[in-house]
Order: sequence, then structure tokens, then C-alpha cells
Amino acid sequence: MFQKLDTLQTIRDSGNVLIVRLDTAEKAFTAASAAVEGGIRALEITLSIPGALRVIERLAERYADRDVIFGAGTVLDEHAAWASIQAGAKFLVSPNLNPAMLRVANRYQIATISGAYTPTEVLDSAEAGADMVKIFPTEAGGIPYVKAMLAPLSQIPLVPAGGVTTANVGEWFAAGVAAVGVGSAITKAGGPEGDTARITAAAAEFVDAVARATR
Repeated sequence: MFQKLDTLQTIRDSGNVLIVRLDTAEKAFTAASAAVEGGIRALEITLSIPGALRVIERLAERYADRDVIFGAGTVLDEHAAWASIQAGAKFLVSPNLNPAMLRVANRYQIATISGAYTPTEVLDSAEAGADMVKIFPTEAGGIPYVKAMLAPLSQIPLVPAGGVTTANVGEWFAAGVAAVGVGSAITKAGGPEGDTARITAAAAEFVDAVARATR
């Protein structure tokens, strides 16, 4: 009954969402699994990955007894939203405001993180029913931009995606974000050979940095 609340609580408690965007389903599954072993608890599997829905299904099955949630990213329409929910996604992420996705997610009480960049887009996303708003891309404006955004819109939980590292994650939380999105710093930490031990180590280091930043 409280699945959406549980999902949002997991994201809030962990303080981060790992964005998995790799070029094959097997690489995505392997990297996601290694990251879970490093302590990551919320993972976004982007639909740009060939066979992404099956990756979500496999991960959900493998970690059914663990306090870990898997969501779908790059959800661009209601059809992708419904397919992702059927595959076991506990949250949906879009790079932009997509009212159709939000309607489907809210109909089935699935948590949403809607993409936006400007104050108008952030407010439109919140008014359309997004649970959290992803600031994307954040490499250009960075921490000062998001901090300025939160001055008048502090009631909206923002999640920056892009430019977040172990070294600067404390500054992001000091700026007032609700959680952070992190990607290749962890998923590609294994190098060309996909060394899972290095991915797990990078995940553990990032989880520790977030924990220290949110104490």
C-alpha cells in the first residue's frame, strides 16, 4: 500500500541514485550488481540501454530480499512508463517534464523524478505531480546554480544529475539538494575490462562520502 512512500524514503535515506547508462544489457547488469555490493540502494536503469527492461527484471529478482530499489530512466512517454512498471521499476525518471509519464506513474503509485532545468520547468514539474525534480544537466550551472534555484523553491526536492563527485558531494548537500544522481564515476570505474571490484570500491567510497555529507 505504501510502496511509493517506501521508495521515496529509500532515496532520501541513501541520498543518491546511481544512473546506469551503458552500451549493453550485460554490462549494465554487471555494473549495477557490483554497485549494489558497494552499498548503492537506488539504481536507475536507463531505457537507452538495449534490453533495459529485462535488466530491471533480472536485478529486481536477484535482489528481491535486499533493501534495494531499481527504477527506469529516460522514460519519454506513457508506453515506456507502463512497460517499466510491469518490469518491476519502483520509480521512473525522465530528462524532461512528461505529463503522460507522470499520469501513469501516479495512477499506479510509482515514484517519479522529472527532469527540468529552469525555475519555470521545476515548478511546472512539481505542479504536474512529480515527487522529485531532477536538475539536468547540471555541469554548466553547477552548485551555485542549484543553490540559487533553491532560494525561492526550497519546498521542492531537487536531485542534480551531472557533475556530482565524491570530492564535491558535500557541497551539493550544503546547497540544499534532497539527493544526488551519480553515473559514470561509479559505473565506468572498472575501466574497459569492467573490473567489478573497482566498481564496488567506487560505489562504497561514494556512499561513504554521501553519509558524511548528510550526517
